[in-house]
Amino acid sequence: MTENGLRRRTLLGLPLAGLATAGAAQVGLLAGRAVAGAPAILKALPGAWFTDFGTNAEMRWDSVEPGRYLTPQARLFVRNHTQTPTIDPDTYALRLSGDGLRDPAGVSIGLDELRRRFEHVEVTSVHECTGNGRSFFETQQGQRASGTQWALGAVGSVTWQGVRLRDVLEWAGLRPDAVSVQAAGLDPEYVDKGVNHGRVRRPFPISKALDDALLAWGANGEPLLPDHGYPLRLVLPGWVGIASIKWLGSLEVSTTELTSPWNTQWYNIGGPLSTNPVRSAWELPWNAQLRADRKIELTGRSWSGAAPIARVDVSTDGGATWSPARLRPEPGRIRGGGRRTHGHGWTQWAHTWRAPRPGAHTLLARATDLRGRTQPDVAAFNPNGYFFDAVVRHPVTVA
Repeated sequence: MTENGLRRRTLLGLPLAGLATAGAAQVGLLAGRAVAGAPAILKALPGAWFTDFGTNAEMRWDSVEPGRYLTPQARLFVRNHTQTPTIDPDTYALRLSGDGLRDPAGVSIGLDELRRRFEHVEVTSVHECTGNGRSFFETQQGQRASGTQWALGAVGSVTWQGVRLRDVLEWAGLRPDAVSVQAAGLDPEYVDKGVNHGRVRRPFPISKALDDALLAWGANGEPLLPDHGYPLRLVLPGWVGIASIKWLGSLEVSTTELTSPWNTQWYNIGGPLSTNPVRSAWELPWNAQLRADRKIELTGRSWSGAAPIARVDVSTDGGATWSPARLRPEPGRIRGGGRRTHGHGWTQWAHTWRAPRPGAHTLLARATDLRGRTQPDVAAFNPNGYFFDAVVRHPVTVA
């Protein structure tokens, strides 16, 4: 792997033709549902795995398997502004245009050519909604924020397969004075309170485009599901989920700063949001009932959009005392000398709780990343409920 988490893949788990065929088959199987009922989300949402919010669906955190590192697409949360579209991969083409290209009229490229022309890479990253944890503004801090009341399940760790955006931009004729790229999706136009805001779209700086941005057609070695962006999506590792536009239809490259409602009106706190904060979660149901024993093995996960996790401290007495958790190595390759290369995946950790007293307890976990960012005790409130990064107070009972 390189420093930004990309590494070459030869077959990506499936032959290239197989990726296209399998993805098309999934769309075909679901298209009848889309026509018949036009649901916002096409994949199954069993109650044991999801909290269904209609256009959105949260992965139930207590359904996370402690031993599994990657989040299967079937379990991954869904954040839709309208509804999941069905797109024919045979006629699909990505459009690149704008004055940031040598020819502003631009070019188009289909899936087959995209796969044939560019080197295949993959990146593992935590994919997370900007509002993950929003409900804790009210339940933990007493201030309700607007929007879907996510707990901690609007997140997952995914290995994406595709091509580097920088390779595609260079092929399209990127100008050296380009500063901004705007990605737009192919989902239906978003209407809110009678105002049509158009298709979901959001700009990002050319520096991110040339760093680790990915045009992805696969997740965890399988074709994207329709709900997760089939046939092609943008992935901006470490950044807010809204930036990784699904069902990618176009990229506008500009020599001036671009804007959209999704970086000015929403997903903005004194400026457009980009890198995700540091968060942690215990791998336990809320109000879990634990059997008293000489010791209880507890596990959890922490993640950051800016850098790998350096340390996790945990408390089993509501914050009166703290001790370091045992960090588990991130799956991946080891370089010479034993140095591990990190992407943007989460860190799993464990803690041995010795001789817990019967009764009610509050568990806390506080992570620090390699850039020195640490979870606060209180998250800064904002009306839209973005970036709840405070230490979550997790209740359990020992009996």
